[in-house]
Amino acid sequence: MTPHRASGPDRSGGQGRDAAPGRDAAPTRRDWRDVLTDATDLAVVGIALTLAALPVLTAAAAVATASAAVHHRYADGSWPSARENLTRFGRALPAGAGVSLLTVAALALLALDVAALAGGRVPGGAPLLLVTTLVAAALTGYAGLVVVQIGRAGGRGWREAARRAAEVCHAHPGTWAAAGGASAVAALLAVMVTPVAVPILAGYALAALHAVARRTAPAPVGQS
Repeated sequence: MTPHRASGPDRSGGQGRDAAPGRDAAPTRRDWRDVLTDATDLAVVGIALTLAALPVLTAAAAVATASAAVHHRYADGSWPSARENLTRFGRALPAGAGVSLLTVAALALLALDVAALAGGRVPGGAPLLLVTTLVAAALTGYAGLVVVQIGRAGGRGWREAARRAAEVCHAHPGTWAAAGGASAVAALLAVMVTPVAVPILAGYALAALHAVARRTAPAPVGQS
């Protein structure tokens, strides 16, 4: 996706300027076309993720496949083929169904808890509501790191991804907080924007999680 620089004629007796000993080649600068291409690709990822997750039981497999695609883009500079994405999606379906049910159940219980506290039906009032909100933010940040780790593993191995995410939270609490913040911002934007833009936002949110994780907790050797 990065444009190639054209090399001019050699006027230094067989040694071009880029080949001069002891001089590093200047990095190629990205222009607006590269940024637009990446933005478009992420929008497509978000739309595909949303469509694949509509049956609910396929949600975890869709997230794992999309996360693996974003990781592939960060690590290799290109997107995986459609065939590779479909293969990953199919392999992620069996384990992903259970993860999808567990996630939906946890979200439903959390939503009921928050609604009960906000409505005054449960004693505790504002302090307990604040604590519940902070716990929800922490869990969301952890879940975001699990999504990053499952992407680094090629879309498979939820248990291992959960274990690695817990290690990142312990070793890099700043990464944990940043992932929670990125997820919270994405959730806020999802409420504010028009519903048709929410699938596009999903792709950007996924990229943000990977960017946060790579900046503060790079992928282990063999996963980058």
